[in-house]
Amino acid sequence: MKRFSCRVKLTRAAVLAWIALLVSSPVVVGAKNFDENPNQVLEWNQIFIDTLIATNTANASSPRLGAIVHTAIFDAYNGIEQRYTPIFVHNEAPNRASSRAAVVAAAYTVLAGLFPSQKSALDASYAASLAALSDDCDDASQGSPRHSCTRRIERIERGIAWGTDVAQAVLAWRATDGFSLSYTPFTGGTAVGQWRPTPPAFGPMSAQVLAFTAMFVLDNNTQFRPGPPRALTSPIYTDDFNAVKALGRNTGSTRSADQTALAPFWEGNASIHWNQAANQMARANHLSVSDSNRLLAVLNIAMADTVSTTWSAKRFYGDVSFEVTWRPVTAIPLADTDGNPNTVAEPGWLPLVNTPSHPEYPAGHPSLNGAAATVLLSYFRRQQQTFTLITTGQPSRTYTSIARARSDGNNARVWGGMHYPSTVAISDAEGEAIANFVNQNAMQRRHGRDEEDRERSRER
Repeated sequence: MKRFSCRVKLTRAAVLAWIALLVSSPVVVGAKNFDENPNQVLEWNQIFIDTLIATNTANASSPRLGAIVHTAIFDAYNGIEQRYTPIFVHNEAPNRASSRAAVVAAAYTVLAGLFPSQKSALDASYAASLAALSDDCDDASQGSPRHSCTRRIERIERGIAWGTDVAQAVLAWRATDGFSLSYTPFTGGTAVGQWRPTPPAFGPMSAQVLAFTAMFVLDNNTQFRPGPPRALTSPIYTDDFNAVKALGRNTGSTRSADQTALAPFWEGNASIHWNQAANQMARANHLSVSDSNRLLAVLNIAMADTVSTTWSAKRFYGDVSFEVTWRPVTAIPLADTDGNPNTVAEPGWLPLVNTPSHPEYPAGHPSLNGAAATVLLSYFRRQQQTFTLITTGQPSRTYTSIARARSDGNNARVWGGMHYPSTVAISDAEGEAIANFVNQNAMQRRHGRDEEDRERSRER
C-alpha cells in the first residue's frame, strides 16, 4: 500500500481569515442547515447523495464515486483518531488536528474534484459546515477565553490542511484506476443464448470500463466472480424463462399492482437508495462519528468492488458464445432456436422496464443490493429499522426491514422483465460475499483501541 505523508499547506493566517469571514457572513443561499451537535460524516454523505441526484449520475458508475468520497473521509478522520487500519493514507495526521474539520475538508475537496459542475453548491455547503465548526469562536466576544478560541482555530486549521491533503492523495490514486481509459465498444455476439444489443437503443455494453477498473479492497475482479450461467436446456433455465415471461411482460402480466410499481422504483440508483438507508439508520441509532465513518466506508467500498466484479463477469461471459447471457427481451422472441422444448417463443414480447445495455449475467442491481444489505445487517441486525427511499419520478417507499428492501429490489428485476430469477439469486450472493470480505478484512480495529476507549470513557 502506498504511504502518504501529510504536508500542511494552508497558512494559519489564511485559515484565520477564512473562518473569520465565515463567522461574520450572512447565511449562504444553497448551504445545508447543520444540526446543533453535527455528525459531519453523515452531513457530507447526504451532500454526496444530493450531488448524485443533481447530476443524474448513472447507477453503474455511482459506487466508485461513493467509494472515493468515503475513502477520503475515512482516512482523514481515522488518521487523527487512529481507531482503525487505514484504507489508503497510512500516516498519522498532525497533532491536535480537528478530526471534524478534516472530514469537512476531505469531503469537500473530493466532491469538488469529482463533480466540478456542482462546485457552487459544494462551496456553499463547505462554508456553512466550517462556520458551524467555528461557532465557539463566535462566542469569544461574549466571554469565552480568547486563547481557547485561538487553540480551536489552530486545531481547525490543522484539520482542514490534513483533510485536504488526504482527499488530494485519494483523488490522485483513483485517477490511475483505469476508469478514464477507452475501450472498443462491446456488442456481444449472435450465437444462441449470447448477449447482443437490445431495444430500444440497441447500443453497445454500457459502462464497459468498470470491467477493467481497479478494486479498492479486493485483490482483483475475479476473486468473487460467479461461476457460469445455467445452460439453455437446463430445468433452471426453463423455470427462469417462464417466470420472467409471465411476470416481466409489459402487458398482460401476472404481476400485482404493487409489483408493477416496484419495478421502476428499484430501477433507480442503488448507491442513492442504500446510502439513504444507511444515513437514516445511523442517525436513528445515534451512531458516533467514528462508527458512521466506518459504516459508510465499508458500504460504499463493498458496492464499488461489487460493481467492478459484476461488470467484469458480464464482459467475460458475454464474450463466450456458448454462455447464456442474452436478455429476456431477446430470449423470449427467439425461444424456438434455443433447443429447449419447454420454452415457447413469443414474437413481440417486451419487458415492463427498458432493458439496460449490458449482458444479463450476472445482475448489477441485485449484486449491489446483496452487498449493501449485508453491510447494514452487520450493523443493525438486532433492531427493526425504518427508512424511506427516494427514486426520482416515483413515489417514495418506506421500509421497516432491511431484508424486505433487499427482496423487493431483487425481485423488481424479474417483475421489470430484465433478469431471470436464478441470476438475481446468484448475483445477490456475490454481493454478500464481497461485503463480508470487505467488512472482515479492511478498516479493522487497531489492537488496544477498545481498552483505550473504555479508559477514556472512565476518565470522562
